[in-house]
Amino acid sequence: MRRVIVSNLVSLDGYLAAPDGDLSWFAVGPEFLGYAQGLMREVGAILFGRVTYEMMRDYWTSPAVVEEDPLVAGPMNEKPKHVFSRTLKKVSWGKWDNASVSADPVATVTQLRAGSGADMVIFGSGGLVSALTPHGLIDEYRFIVNPSVLGKGIPMFRGFSERISLVLADSRTFDARTVMLTYRSVAS
Repeated sequence: MRRVIVSNLVSLDGYLAAPDGDLSWFAVGPEFLGYAQGLMREVGAILFGRVTYEMMRDYWTSPAVVEEDPLVAGPMNEKPKHVFSRTLKKVSWGKWDNASVSADPVATVTQLRAGSGADMVIFGSGGLVSALTPHGLIDEYRFIVNPSVLGKGIPMFRGFSERISLVLADSRTFDARTVMLTYRSVAS
C-alpha cells in the first residue's frame, strides 16, 4: 500500500501562508533543501489542491527555475501529479503534461493508496489535507516549523471538528532555524 505524506512549511501559529498567499517568511537553507531533494527522489507522485497546483506549476515549469534548481525541479516536473479541484476540468504541467484532475479527493486517493508504487506527497494544499484527514487517508504529517508568527493566514486544517490523534515519530532541525516534526496517525 502506498502512503500519503504531507510535507509542509508552517508558521509557529500554524499557517501555511500569509492571507495573500505570501511565502516570503519561509526560512529555508541548505539542510532543508537537501531534505526536499531527498523527498523528491523518494516519492512516486505529488498531490495538489487547485491553488497550490497553480502556484507550483507556474513556478517549477519556468525555464529559469528548471535551470537554477535542477535537483528539485527535475523530479517536481517529471513525477505524476494529481490535482483535486471542483472547478478545473483539465490540468497541464508545461511540456511534461503529467497532471490529472479529479473532483473527488477521497475516492481518488483511496484508489491511489491501494495501488502499487512509491509513496505520494502533498505540498501546501490545506483544503486537500483537510479533506483527507478525517478519512484517515494521510499516513504521515511532516510540519517544518518556521520561526515566524503570522497572526493570520491560510491554515492547514479547516472544516472538520473531530479530534485526530497523532503520535510523534521523529524530529529534526534544519539549518539551526527550523524544526521538522513528523507525526503519524495512531492507527498507522
